[in-house]
Amino acid sequence: MSGINGFDFLIGNWRVQHRRLRERLANNTDWIDFEGSCVTRKILNGAGNVDEHALDLPGERYHALAIRTYDTVTEKWSIWWFDGRHPSRLNPPVLGAFDGDTGTFYAEDSLEGRPIRIRFMWTNVLTKPRWQQAFSNDAGNHWETNWVMEFNRLPT
Repeated sequence: MSGINGFDFLIGNWRVQHRRLRERLANNTDWIDFEGSCVTRKILNGAGNVDEHALDLPGERYHALAIRTYDTVTEKWSIWWFDGRHPSRLNPPVLGAFDGDTGTFYAEDSLEGRPIRIRFMWTNVLTKPRWQQAFSNDAGNHWETNWVMEFNRLPT
């Protein structure tokens, strides 16, 4: 998996198992498990893709959108996440690439006014895709994984 075809594995329909920390960077170990669905399709003549997510967070179903674009000059992907509960907020994109079947992507952002570093990782992309998000409040020396998605392909 590399280059412009890096996310081809994700095209299609998915059932998604979510596991998310209740609070982030708060020494919290209370995880919330919930289900969701995802539909991914190519855009921009193959130089990008978009995911439409339905997330069944307990007590609050919501929708989200992931948009990815590939820059052939830098050979990096940019990934944006739109949370349907906050449709006017756009977070900085995470940037990165695949090395074999693992993709790693980073961004600088803030959480409750504090600077943080964000890391997205895609693993097992050829067998059972797994995405995880981690935050660091010490410039990447220590990471707290706070959200994991396990993808299970649905029949077409």
